[in-house]
Amino acid sequence: MISLNALLQRKELSLGALLEITQAINNNIAEDHLYRIYNFTLRGNLSLQKMALWVNDFGRWYCKTHFGVKKLVDSPDFEQFLPNAPQKVILVKESIFAENFAEFEWVIPVFHKGNSLAFLFASASPNSPLDTDFIRTLTNILIVAIENKKLAQKQLEQEVFRKELDIAAQVQQRLCPKNLPQTEKLWISAYYAPHFTVGGDYYDFISLDKEKFLFCIADVSGKGMAAAMMMANFQASLRTIIRQTQNLRDIVSELNYLVLQNAQGENFITFFVAIYDFQTHLLQYINAGHNPPFLITHGQLQRLEQGTTVLGIFEPLPFVVESQIILKEESLIFAYTDGLSETINPQDELFGDERIALLLKKLAHYPTEKLHSEFIIALNNFRKEIPLQDDITMISCKIVP
Repeated sequence: MISLNALLQRKELSLGALLEITQAINNNIAEDHLYRIYNFTLRGNLSLQKMALWVNDFGRWYCKTHFGVKKLVDSPDFEQFLPNAPQKVILVKESIFAENFAEFEWVIPVFHKGNSLAFLFASASPNSPLDTDFIRTLTNILIVAIENKKLAQKQLEQEVFRKELDIAAQVQQRLCPKNLPQTEKLWISAYYAPHFTVGGDYYDFISLDKEKFLFCIADVSGKGMAAAMMMANFQASLRTIIRQTQNLRDIVSELNYLVLQNAQGENFITFFVAIYDFQTHLLQYINAGHNPPFLITHGQLQRLEQGTTVLGIFEPLPFVVESQIILKEESLIFAYTDGLSETINPQDELFGDERIALLLKKLAHYPTEKLHSEFIIALNNFRKEIPLQDDITMISCKIVP
């Protein structure tokens, strides 16, 4: 029998341990220091012979602190134990942990809102019964406090990242031209839907003089912030080069060099660029590995596929072909990124270039904004509940010589 004085002394030690842990938590002490205090408390004040505390750290389990262990179990697969894991204090030999943690006497689980946060394996010192209820309370306070601190930190990081994404999205929106020409001679419309808050697609229109203009579309490999930043740099480079030359070969070659220097071969960009001159009726274009746009004249479709390979892989480019077409009749150029053609449906079929061509034959006479909205309706009907997997960009250029 334990004497009354011994019981009182044990209660005082327990309350002291609880106060120390609580004060440490309130003082926002670092996680590793909290575990050291916890270790010392169990070892010195609560008469444990050995213990090992395994903690669920966002889906991965780690032994955060231990002492007196002969051989620490090497990364056990706790996920296989969870369906049958005890939710109350139990002897190890009577639990699912009997084989892996046989050197311990007790397993003390820590659950919070139905989630398993930790398992404490412990054995009492000789002739000293284990106060499992208090140890469980102490462990629960510690683990839940650390979990809450991590969640708060993660929420803070997510909020900072969200704000950064919002800023990046605003910057990216400014990169694409707001006021596209819509006149009797030239009508251009664009549609852009990033897969994430920011994306790696890009389109542009640049007036070169009263009778000549450039338009383009591009797609960087990858997604998210990195792709958006790379595309922002690409846009700035293009607009700088245009001030120096209007030669498409030189423009594409210089852009290829800059992409390779910036991405170091880890990313590439597909790019279609064209210049049209109303005086000569000449359309010049280079397609650098991009989905070939459609040229529609009198209901006849032609793919604009001549040019070179993608930008950012080879220096110099292995070949560069500039194509020239005389457009004296009303024509529509429809360019898009692979987010449109590679959208899939529940049968795992691609939307594909053939569907795009069929829609264009049907819709080419529509106003360009209406053309794009009809494409999106058709795309949504095709994919049904399957979410989009990539950015989608379309740019339509109707030329009336």
